[in-house]
Amino acid sequence: MILAREFSLAEGEMFLVRKPFGWTSFDVVAKMRSIFHFEKIGHAGSLDPLATGLMIVCTGKMTKEIDRFVGLDKEYVATIRLGGRTESFDSATEVVEAHSLDDISVDAVVSVLRQFVGFQTQLPPMWSAAKVGGKRLYKYARKGRVVERKLREVCISSITPVEVRIPDVTIDVVCSKGTYIRTLADDIGQRLGCGAYLLALERTRIGGHKLEDARTVEDLLQFKRSLQNV
Repeated sequence: MILAREFSLAEGEMFLVRKPFGWTSFDVVAKMRSIFHFEKIGHAGSLDPLATGLMIVCTGKMTKEIDRFVGLDKEYVATIRLGGRTESFDSATEVVEAHSLDDISVDAVVSVLRQFVGFQTQLPPMWSAAKVGGKRLYKYARKGRVVERKLREVCISSITPVEVRIPDVTIDVVCSKGTYIRTLADDIGQRLGCGAYLLALERTRIGGHKLEDARTVEDLLQFKRSLQNV
């Protein structure tokens, strides 16, 4: 069997899915709908197209539990590139500011990372799926518009340096719902005075659910085929 246990497809299930690079969260949901023909399906927290990792997808009666899953803490492994700033705060757009890294040391980076642990406010980036006036922010951004956004309070429980090889810094971040890791990357760059943007991002955990237990869309497709052959 592809999966560890039988799914109650008719009643509804919670799937742990590994989102691939380049897919939107909607792409994952749409693909699963086409595979299993679910009437009710939704995800408990999106990932940007350039991000990979764990998504929770609920179907049927389990869609009533989505809000509970959304509220769980998240863990990410993020790689940040120092020395530049982009409009999207990640590699989706070009570097618009470049700065020297001559005065940036490993100790300085680690010291700044510690400063971002705890409660803080973030402004949702313009290149995000957050809505203002019923429209996704990225739709305004694509037209070169900047609209007023409300600050959000988030909590970063921990930031652990995984590897610091300037210009790239890889960190493990545990945070509350609604935290934008892209915004964190930009804030770190501004605090260091050299600029920074998110180079890579993988979500490894949502609450007690881990990426290592997730299945790819191809796994789910093979599982559906196995059911048809029973």
